[in-house]
Formats: sequence, structure tokens, C-alpha cells
Amino acid sequence: MIIQRPWPFGCRGKPLSCIDPMPELPEVEVTRLSFAERIAGARIEALRMGKPLRWPLGGDAQAVCGQHVRAVRRRGKYLLLDLDDGLLLLHLGMSGSLNFAPQQPPAGAHDHMDLVTDRGTLRLHDPRRFGAVVWAPSEDSPQARKLLGHLGVEPLNGGFDAMAFHAALRKRSAPVKQVLLAGDIVVGVGNIYASEALFLAGIRPTLSASKVSRPRALRLHAAIIDVLSRAVRQGGSSLRDFVSAEGKTGYFQLEAAVYGRAGQPCRVCATPIRSMVQGQRTTFYCPTCQKN
Repeated sequence: MIIQRPWPFGCRGKPLSCIDPMPELPEVEVTRLSFAERIAGARIEALRMGKPLRWPLGGDAQAVCGQHVRAVRRRGKYLLLDLDDGLLLLHLGMSGSLNFAPQQPPAGAHDHMDLVTDRGTLRLHDPRRFGAVVWAPSEDSPQARKLLGHLGVEPLNGGFDAMAFHAALRKRSAPVKQVLLAGDIVVGVGNIYASEALFLAGIRPTLSASKVSRPRALRLHAAIIDVLSRAVRQGGSSLRDFVSAEGKTGYFQLEAAVYGRAGQPCRVCATPIRSMVQGQRTTFYCPTCQKN
């Protein structure tokens, strides 16, 4: 049985999600691409778990020994390692990263999982321990459905329909940025990329989702796909902790239009970029390009 722990808070009572950006869909996809082919077909020799993570493993670590990693998939911000029997679900949490290498140095204080295979060791480094490694017997099992069942459609696999997206937005009265972050309409549009997509679509983050017109919803749909695709191509955003499983940093943050640029001139109109807090996350926007 998997027991969910409360989401941790940082120093001075502020949620850590307001302080540090976590790996989002592009970073997770970049991580997957950086080791998926190399580990596919590998035989598992050991699964070593360190300090407790956000959720318990939910199974016997010895049970995966001798199995093979058949494939590595992504669902939202989860990585799914398909095994001969069951699967491992990995989440990077707030500050986690994976590294896959033929040899690893001795595990450090913040290394909390080693999946040892005959092709190398996959290591989870997670200083804040908000990540997770969970075993499930199948993707349809209660263990997996508890983590994956609420997720919306994937934005990059061709199943993200523009008209369905607009129809779903019309049913929500919350600010459009908060609706995107919820992840139950479209998955994986985290704080960085929601701010960027809303800027590209010319939509104020505080606008009620139900008031987003059809033309603007279509622009936002296209912007989400564009921003996420560009971020994956550029290796994600390395704002503090993120590196791929090959140890490479991302570069998307260097071309961000609004995220992290409060007080700097808008790249389109030169108006100073503003920031505000929405739902314990910092939002960045241009008051001129995103009037309403």
C-alpha cells in the first residue's frame, strides 16, 4: 500500500514550490531520452534504496533482481520503467536528477536509489527527497492509478486536441495559469512553461479559464506545444539542480521570454516584465502584451 505524505514546506513557512523550480515535462523527457536506449534490455542485478523518499517503494527490492528493463516511457512528470514483471515509477520531485553510467562512485548523502544493471547503474540524486521510486504490478494497478489516474492528456504525442482543450477550459472558473498547472486537462505544463505559453498566446495569467475565447484557446494550445517542444530540443531548463542522465545541462532558460525576468524589458514591447504569486508559485508576465 502506498501512503501519500503531505507536501513538504520550506524554511520560514514558505512552500518550496514558490522558492525553487522543479523539473517539468521537458526536463523529464530530456532525462528519459538521455538513458532510455542505453538501459533498454539491461538485466537488473540489484535495487538499492537509500533514505525514505516521498512514498515507499511498495514492494520487495529483491523482486526486481534478474528482471530486464524492457523500455522507458514517460507519463506527465513520471518515468515508467517497464520490467518483465511490473514497472518502476520514478518522479524527480523538486530537485531530483538521474544519472546512468557504467560505473558510479560510492553513494553520497543525497543519492537515494541505485538501480544496478549489467549495462550500468541508474542513480537518483535528490537533495530534498521529494522524489519517488514506486513499484507497481501494472500500469492499471491501484498503485499506478493512484499516481497516474488523474493526469490529463499528453501535449506532445498527437492526442492533444485543440477543440477539446477549449471545451475543458470553459468549464473552469479558476485563473487559466492555475488550470494549466493542475495537470488534469493537459499534463506537464509546469510553472516555467505555463508562464511562457501564456505570454506567447497573449493571455493574462489571472484571466478566468472560462473566459478564454476559442481563438485565444487555439493560440494557447499551439503555444503549449511550441514551448514544450522547443524546451525538449534545448535540453530543458537548468535553473538550479537539473541535469540529464548524461550530466548535461539545458539551455531553454537562456531564451525565456518572461520567466525569471521580472524588471527586465519585454523582448517584444520593452515594457518591464512583472511577477506575482499565484497559488504559491511565482508567475511572470508582460502587462502590455498580456493585457487581459
